[in-house]
Amino acid sequence: MKENRNNRIYLIGLGAIGCNYAAKLYDRFPESIKIIAKKKRIETFKHSGVIINNKTYNFNYISPGEKHDPADLLIIAVKYPDLRQAITDIKGFIGKNTVIISLLNGILSEEIIGQEIGMQHMLYAYSTASVMRDQSCATGKGYMHTGKIVFGEKVNSDMSARVNNVKAIFSEARIPYEIPADMIRSQWKKFMMNTGINQASAILKASANMFQKEGPHRELAIMAAKEVVKISQRCGINLNQADIEDFITTINALNPAFKTSMLQDVEAGRKTEVENFSGAVRKLGKKYSVVTPVNETMYYLLSAIEQSQDRLP
Repeated sequence: MKENRNNRIYLIGLGAIGCNYAAKLYDRFPESIKIIAKKKRIETFKHSGVIINNKTYNFNYISPGEKHDPADLLIIAVKYPDLRQAITDIKGFIGKNTVIISLLNGILSEEIIGQEIGMQHMLYAYSTASVMRDQSCATGKGYMHTGKIVFGEKVNSDMSARVNNVKAIFSEARIPYEIPADMIRSQWKKFMMNTGINQASAILKASANMFQKEGPHRELAIMAAKEVVKISQRCGINLNQADIEDFITTINALNPAFKTSMLQDVEAGRKTEVENFSGAVRKLGKKYSVVTPVNETMYYLLSAIEQSQDRLP
């Protein structure tokens, strides 16, 4: 990667999370940031305008299959159901030194991308951003809380050159970030939290206030999260009770009206990230011989909800 202002920064996934960081990058590097999208989608963006936190953005767009210089930094901000297509769409924009950051929830996306593109391109990452929306931010409805991008190599006791380069870009674009010493454990902790509250809230159709007090809502989320803790202890990540207590503290700090992204997806009839949460827990449970009855049940409940929505007229 080159000096900050000369980097080619490509982003795919102009939904809520993607809009948030695309806006920040465009405000600082308008000539460097380009959005990867299919031509029909680009036409929609140009026609409707991309409104992010009440400001209209006229991004530069590129389409899969077009000839362009490879990205220096490529940010993947799609949802899990769209990841496979996104990998296909970015292949023409990868060069020898391209660094890829995936902002998807969960612990699967880096390995999935790396299998197709090459793990040498990958940094590990996730976002703590949140949004309350009627639709995608790209259609002008919704407000994004920036949150931060947590990223790095697997271990960051001594930061690599590429981590320092991405850090410099985020600093200049005023994107909050964190670089944990143990990136994988940090990623698992976020995975544990999402597996708990995202799924419980989507199944129970409950906002944060229902999880901010003792009772069945909170207990269901904790039971799902504890299965992740058990698996983590089998595979050397070693989450523990203190992480569960941090999870509860995080829930208690939310706006009581807050709705998780998975609940918003269910309410809007969109595909959820169930494969990324309980789907992943089920597979890991079998791999490490940990029973996961709560996540097994959540998986089938959320899959049934999706199937019912697919059949609505």
